[in-house]
Amino acid sequence: MSVERIQVDILGLSTSPSSGGAYALILKETHGPRRLPIIIGAFEAQSIALEIEGIKPPRPLTHDLMKSIIDTLGGALNDVTINDLKDGTFYARLSVDSREIDSRPSDAVALAVRFGVPIFVMDTVMNEASFVPEAEETDATSTPEEKAESPEEEKTGKPVTRLERLEKSLEDAIKHEEYEKAAKLRDDIKSLKARNS
Repeated sequence: MSVERIQVDILGLSTSPSSGGAYALILKETHGPRRLPIIIGAFEAQSIALEIEGIKPPRPLTHDLMKSIIDTLGGALNDVTINDLKDGTFYARLSVDSREIDSRPSDAVALAVRFGVPIFVMDTVMNEASFVPEAEETDATSTPEEKAESPEEEKTGKPVTRLERLEKSLEDAIKHEEYEKAAKLRDDIKSLKARNS
């Protein structure tokens, strides 16, 4: 029986109320509907969000330093794989040149976004821990009352779409350095655009 790796994309980061300030990193199967939530720490969530948004902090974060070390030593990160799940804890491996290095999934993903390399999940892990979401509501199902609640619409008198509201909220979040919120909004925008295309 062959064990396959399934490529995933980062769907988003969200706060997880049940885990005391931790975040849920949501990975989505690239060629399928399944999603894999992984609980990660606030620092790792911020590190992933900043890189996705292209925001460079004044001093390098730990994952920036790790990338610099790998680059300086002439190494190359090929990909990362979330390869195991034991007692509710996920495990990952970095493929650096021809070597495999154990890692936490949060660190592996933070490095993957910095190197621009693919993220994989073993099918055994995906089968055990993923879920398929119920059909999400689209903008088309919003009632006229819901659409009329926007302050921008009240000011201009023109209908404001959900996409425009999300884009405005994203600008505000970046301006106020609310990077986790910005990452979530960016993912919502990307998801909405994909559904509408």
